[in-house]
Amino acid sequence: MRIVIALGGNALLQRGQPMTAENQRANIRVAAERIAAIAPGNEIVVAHGNGPQVGLLALQSAAYHDVAPYPLDVLGAQTEAMIGYVIEQELGNLLPDDQSLATLLTMIEVDRDDPAFAHPTKPIGPVYDRETAERLQAAGNWTMAPDGDAFRRVVASPKPKRIFEIRPIRRLVEQGTIVICAGGGGIPTTYDESGRLCGVEAVIDKDLASALLAEQLAADLLVIASDVDGVYTDWGSESQRRLGRVTPEDIAGLDLPAGSMGPKVQAACDFARNTGREAVIGSLEQIADIVRGNAGTRVRRTR
Repeated sequence: MRIVIALGGNALLQRGQPMTAENQRANIRVAAERIAAIAPGNEIVVAHGNGPQVGLLALQSAAYHDVAPYPLDVLGAQTEAMIGYVIEQELGNLLPDDQSLATLLTMIEVDRDDPAFAHPTKPIGPVYDRETAERLQAAGNWTMAPDGDAFRRVVASPKPKRIFEIRPIRRLVEQGTIVICAGGGGIPTTYDESGRLCGVEAVIDKDLASALLAEQLAADLLVIASDVDGVYTDWGSESQRRLGRVTPEDIAGLDLPAGSMGPKVQAACDFARNTGREAVIGSLEQIADIVRGNAGTRVRRTR
């Protein structure tokens, strides 16, 4: 079975944790253990988020005043390499020596006229209290938005249109390589007025990019791994209920947060509609049961 796994940000850094290299490696080691358990007999492609990491790099870049801060597309490329390196290393420590792994920097085309550029929704970086958020917003001309009882920086999140490296990714997968790619939703790129490819100031949603990746790889299964075991109605209330097997039409009308579960559901629905195959939103801890068909919210065109 060919499986694309989209690792949520919690797999790399849990909410409120200090953003140290040690914490991230420890979390990735746990994620790698789950992935390694389903690797035998399957073709595996791993995508991942980068919100905390790209936000941290943006803060570090802004702290050096002698040069302009690096743009988000460059920081996205840095996080792809950094996170891919650790995932690849931790998987390599668990899998047989003859299992090949590769991390590919992945450029993804977006529309420079995408309306998302005028309405930032993608959270990046650490969480702040109100006073700190207001100070950073004024100092850096950043957009801040509520995140639970705290605040985070939000940036534009245009829709992914095309994966430039899809052919080498496909070739590697066909040869049995576990590929880590489209990290952080891929590096956002577009064509300017002269037809020249260039980066843009944005962070693509990794779930939407993973759905496109899974579709273009003809994956049998898209797994959107989160820190919850599925999609819930009336989340946080006494009447909350986890959804099991659903169609895109069943969940299309749910009111879900734009910066978290909303894109996951949209990605799952896009993949299911476009391919007729199954997308599952569920817990990374249950990934073996997800692959066996026994866990998560499972989205398909027909039940």
